[in-house]
Amino acid sequence: MEEIENQIDTANEYSTIAMEYVFEYGPKVVLAILTLIIGLWVIKAITKGTRKAMTKRNFDPSLTPFLITVLSMLLKVMLVISVIGMVGIEVTSFIAVLGAAGLAVGLALQGTLQNFAGGVVILLLKPFKVGDVINAKGYLGSVKEIQIFYTIISTFDKKTVYVPNGGLANSDMTNLSQDEVKRNAWTFGIAYGDDYDKAKSVLQRLIDEDERILKDPEPFIALESLGDSSVNIVVRAWSTADNLWPVHFDMNEKVYKEFAKEGLNIPFPQMDVHLHKNN
Repeated sequence: MEEIENQIDTANEYSTIAMEYVFEYGPKVVLAILTLIIGLWVIKAITKGTRKAMTKRNFDPSLTPFLITVLSMLLKVMLVISVIGMVGIEVTSFIAVLGAAGLAVGLALQGTLQNFAGGVVILLLKPFKVGDVINAKGYLGSVKEIQIFYTIISTFDKKTVYVPNGGLANSDMTNLSQDEVKRNAWTFGIAYGDDYDKAKSVLQRLIDEDERILKDPEPFIALESLGDSSVNIVVRAWSTADNLWPVHFDMNEKVYKEFAKEGLNIPFPQMDVHLHKNN
């Protein structure tokens, strides 16, 4: 019986302590939760408003996603620290623990931090921007978005590729949109015995008729080489970046049709075999 009374007394003591904690920390916890919920809503509204303001003022689209993400992270960290302080936890101790944890996480995530640093380098040096066509890490496509850790590339066959910024900032990359004027180069072959001057005249006429081909720099036509099966004529012509591929493909089609009309043969690889009969 005495043992039961002791258990009841212990339960009452714990209950009293629990009630004291509830009355002391309960309102703080409720207030902290409300602050967290409202704070997250406010942060979402701030980032959304900031994005709209940047878009309205024609802010660099390459920087917008990066800055919005950084702003959101900083505001959330400040909110969490404020909520922890409201509960009654020493903020200085929490910051020290957070710093130690951050160091450990940083050592474990060196690759991720390298991607972050690469993103910063890309945004500061701007080797490319959103909308540019680049060839990097084996992918050719248009830059869709530059994020903190990754650059999103939309390839011409409609694939979305996430390229880590660390490797992108420290490797070779070709920006096909940086210069407004681009050069096309073709090599057209005619058969041995065909009229070279006539072929050259046809090519010059096709260039002159295409208004997309620039006159300055001047187009170039010359006999490049005497191949095994063909006489190879090189053609170089300049156009704006937007017209680069349309001009390239259209010229291939026009040359194929015009050479046939003019009696110029486009040869294919062939081999003459001579048989000698031994008597």
